Amino acid sequence: MARYRESVCRLCRREGMKLFLKGERCYSDKCAFERRGYPPGQHGQGRIKFSDYGIQLREKQKVKRIYGVSERQFRNYFEWADRQRGITGTNLLVLLERRLDNTVYRLGFTTSRQEARQLVSHGHFLVNGRKVNIPSYLVKPGDVIEVKEKSKGMDRIKEALEGVARRGIPSWLELEKDKFRGIVRGWPNREELTTPPIQEQLIVELYSK
Repeated sequence: MARYRESVCRLCRREGMKLFLKGERCYSDKCAFERRGYPPGQHGQGRIKFSDYGIQLREKQKVKRIYGVSERQFRNYFEWADRQRGITGTNLLVLLERRLDNTVYRLGFTTSRQEARQLVSHGHFLVNGRKVNIPSYLVKPGDVIEVKEKSKGMDRIKEALEGVARRGIPSWLELEKDKFRGIVRGWPNREELTTPPIQEQLIVELYSK
């Protein structure tokens, strides 16, 4: 599967806001968006006017980049969300939040989703006592996510947990920091998905054309 290999800081600049793709760097004065808060490229500082379609497309691209999924994956999530009961946009965000790599990130075991995807792929996490190395695995209430015993000594996991208080833990998750494990207490809460801000209705309008 094709992955974006260039600087992720360019993505934040392209979307005009921090997407928190770089972990701790995003909270420091080294953040590229803080120093150059305009789109990359020769004409980045020029005035840009988007059409309605352009605004909807940028919102879709933003959410896709936040969660680190491909175009095909994102489309499949949308179609799945559209078939479910309830509000399609909210269903879409709930599905994305339930991904194992996102859950690992939300629990504070990593400082970014990109790092979480890498560690999950390398088999450093257990779900209900079984190794799961699929980042797109969807968690459900009652699931227990824990760091594999041999991986508890990893510096990157320890360092990430030290900064978990600043990032916060969403209410649908519970972290047992000393035991290197987390518990899924419920379904993701839409009201907590505000950093960065997302307007999911624009994505629904884009795919409904």
